[in-house]
Amino acid sequence: MIVVADTSCLNYLILIHHIEALPKLYGRILIPRTVYRELSAEMAPTPVREWIESMPDWLVIHDVVNQDPSMAYLDKGEQDGIALAQMMHADLIVLDDLDARRAAEARNISVTGTLGVLAKAPPSGA
Repeated sequence: MIVVADTSCLNYLILIHHIEALPKLYGRILIPRTVYRELSAEMAPTPVREWIESMPDWLVIHDVVNQDPSMAYLDKGEQDGIALAQMMHADLIVLDDLDARRAAEARNISVTGTLGVLAKAPPSGA
């Protein structure tokens, strides 16, 4: 299964100590380089920056060239995440922003969010 994640989901799951739900559910997770930069930015929470500095093997960074002007109203990470999902023919993208979710769905990309990941995650310790 090919799964792409945006910044918000990774950020929230790191902060609530449930980031391992992603690889347990989906195995490898792809992110665009833009998302990597957002997670490692000075303004990102310290636990998030520390986590991305020692990034796990299951997280894979891809360079993306997004040339779709119809997504200009979205955050750059969301734009590149959707572009990456299209490029990789992803089975799923993890997005929280409503406009980004609608843009992905309009491109026939299946979407879930942080709460969807948590709802499907195995119980802690499983």
